[in-house]
Amino acid sequence: MCTTCGCGDGGQFHLHGHTHGHSHSHGPAEPGLVAVETAILSKNDTLAAANRRALAGLGAFSVNLVSSPGAGKTTLLCKTIAALNGTPLAVIEGDQQTTCDADRIREAGARAVQINTGKGCHLDAHMVGHAIDDLALVPASLLFIENVGNLVCPAAFDLGEDARVAILSVTEGEDKPLKYPDIFATARLAILTKIDLAPHCDADLDAYEANLRRVNPDIEVMRVSAKTGEGVGAWIAWLRRGLAAKSLGQAAE
Repeated sequence: MCTTCGCGDGGQFHLHGHTHGHSHSHGPAEPGLVAVETAILSKNDTLAAANRRALAGLGAFSVNLVSSPGAGKTTLLCKTIAALNGTPLAVIEGDQQTTCDADRIREAGARAVQINTGKGCHLDAHMVGHAIDDLALVPASLLFIENVGNLVCPAAFDLGEDARVAILSVTEGEDKPLKYPDIFATARLAILTKIDLAPHCDADLDAYEANLRRVNPDIEVMRVSAKTGEGVGAWIAWLRRGLAAKSLGQAAE
């Protein structure tokens, strides 16, 4: 079960989440385990709905960034913060240990809350709800949730976000979407990162896109290099459209 606490650290929030509320058994599921997992997911969905209402009330557009470790989420976020040029935003950073990524985000000029999950392999709605409270978001802002690097567990947990964005490095292999379909099937957008490296690792970008659409025919795909800046403009435009639509929704209520 989730036991999340928050503490202040020199004005920088650092949340510790210790949760592992689902099974990694590879055999037939036992009835008791199924009941417990169902209850945990049901509670998470209730908390996610509360997060979604809170964000809707602010007209804040939130994205849940998911990927395997090392795909380039934090590097892309730092590039994004610079490109957004003053747009109100904040970041929730999820890692098992350390504040390395939150420190990088703060150095890039954005407010950040670090959530350390300990042995947990994903963020959940309870943790994110506490972080949203601590961030005290201003209206019409962007919220980036950088999930723990993992292509399996985060797929099952709604955080209350507006969109799940799957980040896939061209160094990972074109078959990655086929091996881990759930995370890509639930994503609205997939970003192929590190495309500047594609010529050096014989990456077939068309094959990446084809496999993404095999598991999710409706997924939008962008090709981006945080190093060269290629494709970053399209990503920023996508975020601005999402924020504008969310803000209009708040104004219409």
